[in-house]
Amino acid sequence: MDRTAALHTWLTAQFPGRAFTLAPASSDASFRRYWRVSFGDGAASLIVMDAPPEHEDCRPFIHVAALFGATGVNVPEVLAQDLAQGFLLLTDLGPTTYLAALTRDPDGADAPGRADALYRDAFGALIRIQQGSQPGQLPPYDRALLLRELQLLPDWYIARHKNVTLDEKQRAALDGVFETLLANNLAQPQVYVHRDYHSRNLMVCAPGEPGILDFQDAVYGPITYDLVSLLKDAYIEWEEERVLDWCIRYWEAARKAGLPVHAGFDDFYRDFEWMGLQRHLKVLGIFARLNYRDGKPNYLNDIPLVLHYTRRVCQRYSAFTPLLRLLDAVDKVEVKAGYTF
Repeated sequence: MDRTAALHTWLTAQFPGRAFTLAPASSDASFRRYWRVSFGDGAASLIVMDAPPEHEDCRPFIHVAALFGATGVNVPEVLAQDLAQGFLLLTDLGPTTYLAALTRDPDGADAPGRADALYRDAFGALIRIQQGSQPGQLPPYDRALLLRELQLLPDWYIARHKNVTLDEKQRAALDGVFETLLANNLAQPQVYVHRDYHSRNLMVCAPGEPGILDFQDAVYGPITYDLVSLLKDAYIEWEEERVLDWCIRYWEAARKAGLPVHAGFDDFYRDFEWMGLQRHLKVLGIFARLNYRDGKPNYLNDIPLVLHYTRRVCQRYSAFTPLLRLLDAVDKVEVKAGYTF
């Protein structure tokens, strides 16, 4: 029996005598698929997650849903589960992602203030999650994991996507940048980290209550990580002045909430940018891997924006000049000679 038939059989057992239909709800970068369950009697729709157990484990999703839900944020409720088959029945947080709302207005134009309101809601939910943080509840975002993510850059973006082999000097320079980043990332205050807190995983629900999805990979790690995922999103770009303004608004709200952010915004913003660089380097590798290993080429279209974020941070901090030179070499960017007076 194929998975769609098995899923239909399982749902029939959950809803004996009730007519229902299945329609694709969304997909993500993993092997998971999501279906919207609609009922002929007009009852509220539900979502069913199909996570093949040979590739995915539903238990982290269930654990984090309970953990985040206890903080008061809007996450799906797990209504039924079959871990052996990899099926979860969930409440439906609606069809509209932040990305859809911010790029497709009913009138075909950007609604004034809509982005500010949505991001204000996202900051509030993020702060509630961070306030509920307790060590020992989630895997640590430790040096080994951060470094393993960084290694995706040379393995998948540089070697596979760009077909470039680094020489010893280039590899040493890259390792030095990695160590600089890791020292900063590991020194940041630790909280719950969603790890993909961005416009594709936030749903437009009631004001002040964004729906939060795709949190099964959550960890305990640097406090700036989720904020940079949101504000330097791989799928939607904002003007740098607006990002700075939103970053200040989050920082002010986090301080009022008693979270352990830096007392000075300049220090906080440096941590935000350096954490972002770690994430951008990882994402470059992931997007390349999704194409070559998993047959999902659409993610290659998002590489230019991630590279833009990466280069901007490298240009701003001298510690990352070696990385900028390496990217220039890998991407065959001509560096024009100039004069210094």
